Parts: sequence; structure tokens; C-alpha cells
Amino acid sequence: MTRFTSVLCSAAIFSFLCATAAVSPASAQLGTVNFPTSCSADAQPLMNTGVAYLHSFQYEQAKEIFVEAAKNDPHCALAHWGQAMALYHQLWDFPQADTIAEGRKHIEEAQKIGAPTDRERAYIAAAAAFFQDNSKLTHLERVQAYSSAMAKLHEQFPTDVEGAAFYALSLVSLAYEDEPNELAHRKAAIAILQPLLLSNPDSPGVAHYMIHATDTPELAPLGLEAARSYSKIAPDSAHAIHMPSHIFIRLGLWQESIASNIAATASGRRAAEKHEAEYHYQTHAMDFLNYSYLQAGEEAKARQVIADVQNVVGAADEDKAGYSAGFSARTAIELHRWKEAASVPVPSGVPLRWLDDVYWARVIGAARSGDSAGARADVEKLKEAVADLEKYQKEQGYTVSPEKATDLREAEAWLIFSEGKQEQALTELRAAAAREDKDGIGSLTVPAREMLADMLLELKKPSEALAEYKIALKNSPNRFDSLYGAAQAARAANDAKTAHEFEAKLVEICGPGADRPELAEARSLLAKGE
Repeated sequence: MTRFTSVLCSAAIFSFLCATAAVSPASAQLGTVNFPTSCSADAQPLMNTGVAYLHSFQYEQAKEIFVEAAKNDPHCALAHWGQAMALYHQLWDFPQADTIAEGRKHIEEAQKIGAPTDRERAYIAAAAAFFQDNSKLTHLERVQAYSSAMAKLHEQFPTDVEGAAFYALSLVSLAYEDEPNELAHRKAAIAILQPLLLSNPDSPGVAHYMIHATDTPELAPLGLEAARSYSKIAPDSAHAIHMPSHIFIRLGLWQESIASNIAATASGRRAAEKHEAEYHYQTHAMDFLNYSYLQAGEEAKARQVIADVQNVVGAADEDKAGYSAGFSARTAIELHRWKEAASVPVPSGVPLRWLDDVYWARVIGAARSGDSAGARADVEKLKEAVADLEKYQKEQGYTVSPEKATDLREAEAWLIFSEGKQEQALTELRAAAAREDKDGIGSLTVPAREMLADMLLELKKPSEALAEYKIALKNSPNRFDSLYGAAQAARAANDAKTAHEFEAKLVEICGPGADRPELAEARSLLAKGE
């Protein structure tokens, strides 16, 4: 996600994922789920459907289905487990105290009813470990308790595909909360999911969680098979239609990402028009679509996505203004239109913590336009936005790094560069790049290392710049600006062969409607053989 949308979605993504589907539960194509229970014959199909909705992170639908299952069979303990699990939105937001208390009531009801099998009791016990009545537990400790219980369930019932998938998801959740051990948790999840992909090709949980487990630069190739299958497994889930683009973007497969998000946006719009889904189905996919168009060299279509924000069904005016500003900030920076970036409008009625993306773009745009005074004024607003965001995150129980925020470090680097402090600016960008190397690079961000390469190129250090562009491309394949910058650096270093290679790759990754002017330059140079 971009800096803007990652913050905005932390408040809104639950609604995005929980929007009611555009098809009835009875007819929804959500993949193959086998979740046997002791519930009645009338309740059992509902239990399978509820778990299918859980697997696609459509929690509101799952809750409704589990409520119906409980009505059909008052003795179905797992129907109450399902209602509790619909409150635990793994990977998206963490339940606060009131929600944990509500989940615990559902689990206590399940325990009161009593489950007749060891397997069903194990599911209830795992949820009880998460929703336990202990206000001193951190987010990490709750996830650890749940994951440990799911590990026992998986060990005791190794052929339970849904249990294996849920256990793998708990490991991905641990990766999010336990950053020092993130890679180990992801690899543990992949080890569970990879063989299940072969034996259970229609499982929505296995495919979905494999995508999340591999959503990093180094692991993304392992998720490509799951990415290309998930939307076909669950075509009636708008989230399933969008989710493959997480891997497509990690691998620089722009045309596949574009197709995925065009379809997801349309699906969300149709549902919203029927008052069956909230607007976030559209804007989340549009976020990925705008970014993908920019990388595919299609400026006009990227800008059309910004214009289309005004047509998002169900969004309030302030929401439209926020998304429009965030997308505009990214677009101006990606296109290196510095004066445009410097003048990105600051939307009103939007919480300050959502505006770091906008001020980040304004600072860089002003600095690179030669307006150091304007950049310095906006960097102060960026500091306020970052501080407001970090305060909010702490209040929600999340761990906030003591390090300076990467976007603030990048903005300050370009500011001091504009003031002639070149070595200090390079030091700041190197620190930002090192942090991204350590903590991971966001899917939809401009890599700090690419910025470092840009700065080195500005300083007429093309060989050093080329080395940094190559590293940036390894972590974020096929980014337009990294390819173009690498070609420029190679030419400045009198390395025509390498320049040709990057220019050829730039032409290759761009769509038939590509209109970015840098592409015309690359094509001309290739045609001349220069």
C-alpha cells in the first residue's frame, strides 16, 4: 500500500473486507471447504459456507452465516466459535477491548453448549486462548497464544485442511506482530501451505493465505501459482479477485495486476450500486490499479483512476477527497512532475494522520523544484502527521519503531539536498534504504534506494547510481522509474550495452497504451542502436 492508503485503510479496511457480497450465500462460489462438525444436517452446509467466508476475510458475511447456523441448531457449539472468529480480522486490524470481550462471550457460549469431539473442542480452545480475559496481554502475546493452540490442533488432526490453513494464517499473523522473526514465521506458513496447494487446488484458505505468506520481495515467486488460482477458486469474492495483484505487483507483472484490479473495481462497484457492499471494495482496487498503470507507462489511464474516484459509489465527499489527494501525490512523484507534487491539494475534513503521503509528496516536489522554503514549511506539517499517526498506533496497541519514519527521512533528505547539504542528504537516504532492506518495502511505494540512486545521478555519480538502481530492481522488479533511471545512469557511465538492456526491458514491460514520454525516448534510442 501507499503511505496514504495504508493509514486510511487501517481505519477503513475492515469495512472494505466486511462488505456484504453481491451474491446470496446459497449461490456464492467461494471455493471448496470441508469443515465437518457435529451440527445438524441443516446447519452443516452453513458451517462450510461460514468458514469459506472467513477464508476470504469477508467477516460480516461469515458472522451472519454462523448466526443462522446457531438458529438452525442451538446445540451447534462451533457456530458460536465462528461468530467469535468473525471478530478477529487477522492481518487487517486488531480487535480492541470491547471486541475481545464480545468474542469471549461467544466462546463462553460455545463452551457452555459443549462440543462432542476433540477436534471441535480444539477449535474452541484456540479461540479461547486468543479472546482470554487478560487486559495485560499485548497483541503479540494474544497471537502467540492462538497460534500455539492451532499448532496443537494441526498436530493432532494433520488431515484437517481447514485447520492447517488457519494454523498457517496464524503464523502469517505472527510475522506481522513479531518482526524480528517475520521471515521464519512466513517460511513456516509456506511449508504448511505449499503441499496443500497441490492436493487441495480449490481451497480458498490455502490459496489466499499462501499469497499473504509470500507477500514480500524475496518470497513472492513462491506465491505466483496461488495468485493465479485464487480468483478462479472464489470468483464471487471481490477480495479474491483483487488479492492476486499483491503478488503480481511484487513480481512486476503489471498487465496481470491491471486486469485483476479492473475486475475487482467493477465487482465492488456493482455490489455498492445494489447497496450490498461499502465503497472500499472500489478504492482499494483502484489504489493498486493507479500504481500498476504508472509502472506500465500508462499515464493517462493512471490519471483517469484519480478522476474516477469522484464516481466511487457510496463514498462520502471527504473520503473521495482523501483518496484523490493520496493517488495524486503518488502520481506526481512517480512521474517526476515536481511542481505538480509540490502543489498537491491538502484535503479538508480528513484526519491529520492520513495526510503523511500528501505532505511527503509536497516536500519532495518543492525541494526538487528549488523551493526550499516551501519544502521546509511542509516538512513541519509532515512531522505533525507522522506524530499523529504514531500516537494513534500506540493507542491501538501497536508497536511503533523508535526510528525516524522512512517517509519523513526521505522528505528531509531532499529538503537538505536542495539546501546544498549533499553528503548529509545521501546519508539520510542510505539510512532510509537500509531500514527498508531490514523491515521490507511496501508494495506500492517509491523505494528509498531508488531515490538514493536518483540523488547520486543528480550528483553526476552514474556508476554509483547504477549500482543502487540494480539493487532497487532486485527488490521491486520492473519499476518504470528504476529501469529508466538505470538506463540513464548506464549511458552517463558510457555503458551503452547495459543501457540498451534496461531500455529494452522498459519497452517490454509497458502496455500497448503506454504514453509516458520517457518510453518514447527509450524506443528511439533502441531503434537507432545507440
